[in-house]
Amino acid sequence: MSEDLLTEKILRFFNIREAARLIESMAGKTFHERVELSSAQLIKRPYAENPLGGGPQREEILSVSLEAFDCVTYIETALALALSRSLNQFVKNIRELRYENGKVAWLARNHYMTDWLEYNQSRGRIVNLTRGKETVRKTRTLDLVAGLPSKRVSFSCFPKRAFSRVAERIETGDIILFASVKKRLDVFHTGLLIRRGDEILLRHATRKMGAVIEQPLASFLKENRMSGFILLRPVSKRKR
Repeated sequence: MSEDLLTEKILRFFNIREAARLIESMAGKTFHERVELSSAQLIKRPYAENPLGGGPQREEILSVSLEAFDCVTYIETALALALSRSLNQFVKNIRELRYENGKVAWLARNHYMTDWLEYNQSRGRIVNLTRGKETVRKTRTLDLVAGLPSKRVSFSCFPKRAFSRVAERIETGDIILFASVKKRLDVFHTGLLIRRGDEILLRHATRKMGAVIEQPLASFLKENRMSGFILLRPVSKRKR
């Protein structure tokens, strides 16, 4: 990997000047402040269906954009911005969040969110807060992504009824994964959480609304069927 990632042939970067201005504007802020600012700047951006495209037989391109998002690229972009002090760092962080060992290849992309969770947890980039007696265990057989072999996974999640008891643990910048009720899918949606006193807000790119929006987390939980939710905490500095 070259030191100047902006010269990589595998990179497609939109909004490069806007990204540079945003990173510069967050100088001196804490990590929590940077996550709140970066995710807020992307509110009202359009929703994009499958923005990364690609396939097992195609050359993978590292796509970095502030133009439009699905739920996963939104959290990756907001988090990578908050973690970065330069454009090169921003590109590197997206690459490392999205691909196993930073290898830009369709088969190395974390297509399922349980893969994303496990990989970034192993790298010390996130901490899984989903533990304790309130959790339940779910097992799924993942086979919805054409070109990937079927595999069986198990994970812990909080049932919706436990929200009021675990809400006090949530901090601004935490990530939430919503567990699917489907037996062939692990997670159906994801977003970033913002604390406003006792209220928890969900920032997410939603197909239904066609954009990145902010709404009370409690209303999303009430309106959507799910097997439960997973809470993750990004780590600003990895242990060496």
